[in-house]
Amino acid sequence: MDTLQDLQLLTHDAVSTLMLSPEEEEVRRVMTICNACRYCEGYCAVFPAMTRLLEFGKADIHYLANVCFNCGACLHSCQYAPPHEFGVNVPQAMAAVRPKTYSEFAWPRALGRLYDRAGLTMALATAGGLALFLVLVLLVNQGSWLHPPLAGNFYAIFPHNMLVAMFGIVFLYAIVALGMGVTSFWRMISPAAVPHETMAIAGLQATGNVVTLKYLDGGHGLGCNDEDDRFTLRRRVFHHFTFYGFLCCFIATSLGTIYHYLGDPAPYPFFSAPVLFGTVGGIGLLVGPAGLLWLNQHRNPQHLVKAQQPMDLGFIALLMLVSVTGLALLIGRDTGAMGLLLAVHLGTVMAFFLTMPYGKFAHGVFRSASLLKNAVDKRMDAAATAASAAH
Repeated sequence: MDTLQDLQLLTHDAVSTLMLSPEEEEVRRVMTICNACRYCEGYCAVFPAMTRLLEFGKADIHYLANVCFNCGACLHSCQYAPPHEFGVNVPQAMAAVRPKTYSEFAWPRALGRLYDRAGLTMALATAGGLALFLVLVLLVNQGSWLHPPLAGNFYAIFPHNMLVAMFGIVFLYAIVALGMGVTSFWRMISPAAVPHETMAIAGLQATGNVVTLKYLDGGHGLGCNDEDDRFTLRRRVFHHFTFYGFLCCFIATSLGTIYHYLGDPAPYPFFSAPVLFGTVGGIGLLVGPAGLLWLNQHRNPQHLVKAQQPMDLGFIALLMLVSVTGLALLIGRDTGAMGLLLAVHLGTVMAFFLTMPYGKFAHGVFRSASLLKNAVDKRMDAAATAASAAH
């Protein structure tokens, strides 16, 4: 009977290995070495999660890849890193797998191919969004870019209901697509039922890790390794600018919508809540992506995957474009060029919404799900240890 079970296990392992892509196989290889070494066990969330596993199947590989924040700390501490013959490079191996997670769990599945050409996808979406709104401005203004100053009244150019319909449909689709994708991902990485109390507490822990970008401190509070083995918190700081800049812009839009339906339509004065949140958010989305772009150009090449660069750089550029056009619109909203500035800004925002499910934005969603699983596993391990001690 033992021989039969051993044969079944060996067959299962062989089938799992055959199903892995070269990128997934590389993660399996380096994690097997890391699991034997465990020097980096105190780093980030990857290595404690790794120690709970005896083997690395497809689900485990994608889970670990999305827990990794590519801080680089393990690479610069590893005795088996290149030029060692083992060639262990955890950040690069994980970075190569993450886009496969996004594409394999894209919804609809056929659109997952857009990740392979993410840079081109973003460029085309931006061009299409700009063209659409520029044409609409010409039609509204009867063939002219300029118009009499409208005191910042955007709805004199594009009616509120029209904007709600256009952006509401696209935004709702993006949320549904991301939701369907991450739900399928969750079912793969966490097939067992989780008690509601455990899920609630783990959800709070994971949320805290997400909003504080905890693991961008390298797991030890010192930060990431960007160019070399020196620790720095620059990546965490610029990610915070980006994350909270985006959040402030979302709050500004939400407040504007609430004000409108409560009978207080735009335009709003500069010191109103929607404009202040939008201004702070726009500055954050300018500083954060600019810093990330600079870091991307100066990072150690061993941290990066060249094939992923167009997606990363395209996403950063689009965020910066949304910010620049939004701030320009704020500055020029009382001029005759407001319609043109509004069209350019709305075109870039539309491109952002269109590419949300099929670009780098998805990494935040899948990483959050992986951090939730990590928190769940910790809670269940602690419960099992306590139960064992009680007996």
